[in-house]
Amino acid sequence: MDIATGLGLISGAVVLVTLILMGGELGMFLDYHAAIVIFGGSFAATLIRFPLASIFHGIPMGMKFAFTLRRTTQRELVEEIAGLAEIARKNGPIGLERVEIDDPFLAKGVRYVADGYDADFIRDNLERDRDNFLTHLDEGQKIYRAIGDCAPAFGMVGTLIGMVQMFANMTDPSKLGPYMAVALLATFYGAAVANLFCLPIADKLHVKLLDEEINRTLIIDGVLMMRDSKSPALVREMLLAYLPEKHRHEDVELAPA
Repeated sequence: MDIATGLGLISGAVVLVTLILMGGELGMFLDYHAAIVIFGGSFAATLIRFPLASIFHGIPMGMKFAFTLRRTTQRELVEEIAGLAEIARKNGPIGLERVEIDDPFLAKGVRYVADGYDADFIRDNLERDRDNFLTHLDEGQKIYRAIGDCAPAFGMVGTLIGMVQMFANMTDPSKLGPYMAVALLATFYGAAVANLFCLPIADKLHVKLLDEEINRTLIIDGVLMMRDSKSPALVREMLLAYLPEKHRHEDVELAPA
């Protein structure tokens, strides 16, 4: 569970609700006309930008990975692969069949090694799997970014519609307030949806995409070295190149212990 995502959304919602309640009632900020303009308009524009299948696949996938966090760090991943390489060298590929692995992608690569597949098949299959996953994750972040870009623009559209309706009914003072509320709330909804939800989710997915690309490439290289029966020390040293410089030195210091 990525606590930061949930905590950020809850904190932002609490800030908005607190500011609203300090100056009035929550009901003052509820308007279905403004909601239709923002959510309906943003969804319509997103439908034009992306295929329907990408939207229905990207939105739930984006939500899933925005709130989940890889449990295994890159350092732990290097140590786990080095341990698996030691098992494979001592007991042969058959020895890997009895090892329980939490990471599904790593488990898939280890299963290929245990089953005796050749290196080209393992590389092609795992790289295809990695690229497909990253493509879908990239689709998700693009969809959320597109909605975040559309929401403020449709907020301005709602504001203009409200202003036109207000000026068209200047002779009836009872209608000026509701139309002005629509005009202002549309801008408020658009800014809130974009800056509190959609754009932060898109940025979080982009960060996770880069992280998953490194992790899965690291796993592919580790699995292939395991397949070639490389020594655990060599596997570990080769995979340390994927870690930031600071973490590489920390690993070297901890290695003798």
